[in-house]
Amino acid sequence: MRHIRTTMLLAALATAAPLAAAPAFAQGTSTQGTGTDTGSGQTVMVGGAPMYPSKNIVENAVNSKDHTTLVAAVKAAGLVPTLEGPGPFTVFAPTNEAFDKLPPGTVQTLLQPENKQTLVKILTYHVVPGVYTTQRLMDMVRQGHGEAMLKTVEGEPLKVSTDNGHVFVSGEKSGVAEITIPNVMQSNGVIQVVSSVLLPN
Repeated sequence: MRHIRTTMLLAALATAAPLAAAPAFAQGTSTQGTGTDTGSGQTVMVGGAPMYPSKNIVENAVNSKDHTTLVAAVKAAGLVPTLEGPGPFTVFAPTNEAFDKLPPGTVQTLLQPENKQTLVKILTYHVVPGVYTTQRLMDMVRQGHGEAMLKTVEGEPLKVSTDNGHVFVSGEKSGVAEITIPNVMQSNGVIQVVSSVLLPN
């Protein structure tokens, strides 16, 4: 019964969430917009707060005003200990605006305890083991003749593509997200801020 509910919710999300083109790169730091590997030493501003490379994914994300929905979802899914762990992980982190693109009431529904399995499935679909900077992703796309695949913690792949130096990530069922703030380095990996929520099958 739980599997049926999960499948139905994901299907409803996929039907209602169009594959919209991602917005242009956000403004604000010198690390945005080029896809260049910024290395591990820079502090990047995200959601009005500095993201310190010496802190872990959760410690930084809780300070971003643009990621309050994601942080609430991570807490509801019980994933805080995992994302505070050594990793390393690459997290494709949807902004509040990205979650707002979902049908009305979707986030509230996902945060309910009975939908925890679906929430975990969606969130872990945004996490990839290892550290993938935009430079590494672009190199993989070149080697793959136009696209690359990443295996997520959830188990299903994400497709990576590029266009004029911009990096896009596509979900199996729905969602095309642009990396809008790249290479936000963490002590246990990297955050790639993305413009849409990605959905697995």
